[in-house]
Amino acid sequence: MDPVRRSRTRRVGAVLAATLVVLMSAAMLGAWSQARLMTSMNEASSAAMLHQNASRLVTQEQYLFQAVVADGSSQERPELRAVQPRVIDALQRIADSSDPDVAEFKRVLLEERLFQYGTSQVLALLDRGQQRAAVRLGDRLESRMQDVRTTVIRFDTEQQDQNAAQVDQATSRSRLLSTGTIALFVLGLLVLIATGRLSRADRRMIEKMAAEDALTGLPNRTAFAAHTEQALREARRSGRQPTVLMVDLDGFKDVNDTLGHLVGDQILVEVAQRLRTCVRDEDVVARFGGDEFAFLLRDISPTVGEDTAERIASVLERPFVADGLALDIEASVGIATAAPGHDVTEVVRDADVAMYVAKENHFGYSRFEDHTADSAATRVTLMGSLRHALDAGEIVLHYQPKIEVGTGRVIGAEALARWQHPTRGLLPPSEFIPVLERTSLVHPFNSFVLGHALRQARVWMDELYPIPVAVNVTARCLLDPGFPEEIAQTLLAAGVPGELLCLEITESTIIANPEFTIDVLRRVRALGVKTSIDDFGTGYASRANLKRLPVDEVKVDHSFVHDMTLGGTDEVMVGSAIALGHNLGLTVVAEGVENRATLDALEDLGCDVAQGFFFAQALEPAEFSRWAETHSTLPTLHG
Repeated sequence: MDPVRRSRTRRVGAVLAATLVVLMSAAMLGAWSQARLMTSMNEASSAAMLHQNASRLVTQEQYLFQAVVADGSSQERPELRAVQPRVIDALQRIADSSDPDVAEFKRVLLEERLFQYGTSQVLALLDRGQQRAAVRLGDRLESRMQDVRTTVIRFDTEQQDQNAAQVDQATSRSRLLSTGTIALFVLGLLVLIATGRLSRADRRMIEKMAAEDALTGLPNRTAFAAHTEQALREARRSGRQPTVLMVDLDGFKDVNDTLGHLVGDQILVEVAQRLRTCVRDEDVVARFGGDEFAFLLRDISPTVGEDTAERIASVLERPFVADGLALDIEASVGIATAAPGHDVTEVVRDADVAMYVAKENHFGYSRFEDHTADSAATRVTLMGSLRHALDAGEIVLHYQPKIEVGTGRVIGAEALARWQHPTRGLLPPSEFIPVLERTSLVHPFNSFVLGHALRQARVWMDELYPIPVAVNVTARCLLDPGFPEEIAQTLLAAGVPGELLCLEITESTIIANPEFTIDVLRRVRALGVKTSIDDFGTGYASRANLKRLPVDEVKVDHSFVHDMTLGGTDEVMVGSAIALGHNLGLTVVAEGVENRATLDALEDLGCDVAQGFFFAQALEPAEFSRWAETHSTLPTLHG
């Protein structure tokens, strides 16, 4: 090789080597830059969550304070006392963070502590009956509360804007890095290809982290807020307001707790896939977290919100198959159309309130109305009162006798809960059980009823004769692997044999998770406790499932028994239920017997046991004892 070519080769080699060094340096710089961006995104997301939580709690505190001041006997007092420590904790977390506005938040924290001290003074005035003085003090405190709330909301908004700005900055810097990498690619080095791919992958990862739910691939809460804000801006020009739907899966928590998070995640992924099919391409479906989803319907008639809710119900009708089990998942949907001037927080809040109404009333879906917020506040108050009711002994049990059809003997009593409300009088279960079942109070309530019923059974053993008691239990009990042990301990504490207890469960409870339910029921029956299917005929329990279930009796629902002597199909339905029960070796109980004709018809059909107003309504324990003394005693229990 001549010296000229050799020199040229060396120069090319030197250029290539230098280019390689530049490429490697660029790659390292790019990786470091992307790592910094990802770290920054995580920190910004955490800060946004802290501010959002503080904003929500402060708003809730202001609402409860206003309610307490407006009504001196308000039931919101326990809720106010409960939320105020959480407000302090939320503000303290921000004040202890590396937030650049930490000094301002320390001032807000001081203002909040002063406000809470003033709140205690207001409550003290109310307790002394000084309503006017409490109102005057409340008015003075209101400005301090408003200042705290305004500051917290302002910082929350700024934090969200900063988070969005960081997303934009991350996207812009990633694109710039890609452009630089492509420029180096012109030099012809294959190293640049790998660097470019890495850069693009990192950019997509950053954008995905900022705007996408990792499990379902749907937009996340932050992205949904951005889309909704854009839709609201467009609505100011077009005049056509967007509609937001909040969707919450009913019963998903029980499935998740029982079958595990892996199965729960599989269901959430399939739910997301089905929900995507309910809207147009220009609309948005997002996952807010847990089992909560949100829809944004852009520039469209508000009535489409109801149509979309019906499509949601339709796509969820088909069972979900996970871990070899077919599971039914339903949803409660809240609908809200943005009013002129509303921001993202307001329209999402309205949809969330409407969803709560739909869930509580089993409506499937509900549209937000002005009075809905008041109803939601009433339910919150009712929940707070329920906590007090359990502690104060306001929940009482009445007992309705169960009568053997052929002999007229008392063979048991069903325990029925009532709420002796201090202002509304004696409330039936339908007034408070639906609310209670969606709270953490359901477990202490079940324990309360079970314990009181067994202690009453012990009283009857000592003063009259053994009278078995039947207690209704919820689905959550049968999804609790520790429930049989709780029954055993309660029987022991009351000094009552298992044969004097019967647990009544509904068909829907069985279907939710048959295998798990069967295992729990077998362990319960091993204690000598009897089991019964309540409201038989209103659910979906098949003959095959009934054959597998460890149950002793079925109760024909009163809706069939009540009109069975009037002709029609009710008598046929009752007869079929009795025949099915007997073919499976089960005792059959008819509920809702209100006259002699119905009792005679049941006797002709071979029904074993009846209960209803024809014999006696649900009685207080003392009244039941007096009533039972006039009837024959039960035969002696053995074992």
